[in-house]
Amino acid sequence: MENILRIDQIEKYYGNKSSLTKAIDNISFEVGKQEFVAIMGASGSGKTTLLNCISTIDKVTSGHIYVAGEDITKLKGNSLNKFRREELGFIFQDFNLLDTLTAYENIALALSIQNIGAKEIDKRIREVADELDIKEVLMKYPYQMSGGQKQRVASARAIITNPKLILADEPTGALDSKSAKMLLERFNYLNEELEATILMVTHDAFTASYATRVIFIKDGKIFNEIRKGKSSRKEFFDKIIDVVTLLGGDLNDAL
Repeated sequence: MENILRIDQIEKYYGNKSSLTKAIDNISFEVGKQEFVAIMGASGSGKTTLLNCISTIDKVTSGHIYVAGEDITKLKGNSLNKFRREELGFIFQDFNLLDTLTAYENIALALSIQNIGAKEIDKRIREVADELDIKEVLMKYPYQMSGGQKQRVASARAIITNPKLILADEPTGALDSKSAKMLLERFNYLNEELEATILMVTHDAFTASYATRVIFIKDGKIFNEIRKGKSSRKEFFDKIIDVVTLLGGDLNDAL
């Protein structure tokens, strides 16, 4: 399987010599093309720091991160901006939609900054709106949409550029259970039908059960890893709960 993401012995420290915190402690793993991987861990485990390093929001202290074979820890300036714009798709917990733009315009923005023509932009938006069932809100502003609709619009914006890797940070955190389930089913569609590669950080076992592999992080290190294989989603959920239980005192934080 072709690797889209390779994490090679990364470490991340915060603070100075008098007060040094090790947020990531020598983590290595790979994500293959069309994988849907969830990262779980309690608050303070290092999972968000890890995602920030992969998304180039933060820099690693040591080690390397490769996306589609390119060492992104060495990118700077325009090369880094180009990488973020063309190779990554971001889905945030708080949607990050621009309030003054319609759903259509929010999605189009990702393509317009790549100088793609209006006809091609319209074609792509109509296709992704159909895939994510948001055709009826394309001309609405964020304040006119439900949380689930806003998150699906944000997802459309993330995938419209056909990125190598989609990064999702607690994507269901601000949604009710029905909207969360709908979004996760769309993630499965993106993963299985559109061959999207997804890396998702979550504290929620139900959300993680939609992934094909779950990596558990504790104290900045990989604690365990399980794969769905041929298990049903319910069986995979039970396996996730078993590992969360092994995390001991972190149980209430991880569910």
